[in-house]
Amino acid sequence: MAVPFYRHDLSAANAADIARVLDSPILTSGNVGKAVEAQIAAFFDLPHALLVNSWTNGALAVLLAHGVGPGDEVIVPALTFAATANVVQLLGAKVVFADVDPHTLLITPEEVRTRLTPHTKAVFPVHLYGQLCDMKGIEHVLHGRPDVLVIEDAAHCFEGARDGYLPGQHSHGALFSFYATKNVTCGEGGALVTRSADLAEKVRQTRLHGMTAGAIDRHTQASYRHWDIDILGVKANLPDLLAALLPDQIATIRERLPVRERLAARYNAAFADGPLTLPRLEAQSHSAWHLYVIHVPPQVRDQVIEGLNLAGIGVAVNFRAVPTLRYYKAHYGFTGGEFPHAECWGAGVISLPFFPRMKDEEQDEVIAAVKRVAYPLIEKVGV
Repeated sequence: MAVPFYRHDLSAANAADIARVLDSPILTSGNVGKAVEAQIAAFFDLPHALLVNSWTNGALAVLLAHGVGPGDEVIVPALTFAATANVVQLLGAKVVFADVDPHTLLITPEEVRTRLTPHTKAVFPVHLYGQLCDMKGIEHVLHGRPDVLVIEDAAHCFEGARDGYLPGQHSHGALFSFYATKNVTCGEGGALVTRSADLAEKVRQTRLHGMTAGAIDRHTQASYRHWDIDILGVKANLPDLLAALLPDQIATIRERLPVRERLAARYNAAFADGPLTLPRLEAQSHSAWHLYVIHVPPQVRDQVIEGLNLAGIGVAVNFRAVPTLRYYKAHYGFTGGEFPHAECWGAGVISLPFFPRMKDEEQDEVIAAVKRVAYPLIEKVGV
């Protein structure tokens, strides 16, 4: 039985949501998007939410709003998707990589403290695989540094929680992704949530070239409204055509989380006594369970992937440590070993099929294939 890496929940029935936008005069960022922003703000109990057309462009808009540029430093976990570091590099700032906890794979307050300098302009804690970082601890470390912007990379963590708090509630804000494989998706897109009225107002401009008025604001008055540019920006607004797919998913996301938790529990039980390494979930965390990942010895990782693929099992790698990628090795002169926990995990991680519509027999097929392919290879290298 072939099992794909991912299967989304959207269907032809969702075409009705898009059809309603097609019947309206505004296809780009309009009233549908504004209603979704209000829904997201209410979900996170924060006063401001802004839709963006990708996590990456949203992050660029946020960093531009904060004035990040050459001479500035931004702290980024070494274990994350490349976009978290790329946005810093694109603005001419310096990426200051930090290692992660070897068990949770999250950046720690202690690592943030170690990497802080007078040039630190921002920090990107990454809620990897759906588990929140210790944001209260990071908030405490940065007490007395109001100049440092803290934006949570919550691309994996829309419905996650820790110690009763949600993303964005102990920082300047959180950025989400609505990419095709995310728990809430419209194919491409994302959102920023923040308690800062100043940051929200600036991002409204930087997500749309720096313009002081978007299309709906320029054309909904009796006469045309002129716009200007006070700050540089990018093209990062989300059109209503995509935003229309979000409301039902957001309204039901917490009802759907138990399905992901059940699938994760089945995997955990199946692999409990085996040789695989799994991330540790902190007792105070309520993971969004965006991905289910395993770790095998790096020297057999590619053999395991090949064996699973031959068995019809779709897998991915989320993620190789960013400092080990060719561009960052060359640019910063990394030689390996600078971030041992992130590098080790990134060299052996494999993401297994994991999606709400996954059937038990499909998951059983994955489990059997992992045991058949990975276990003997791990045993052979003596780990």
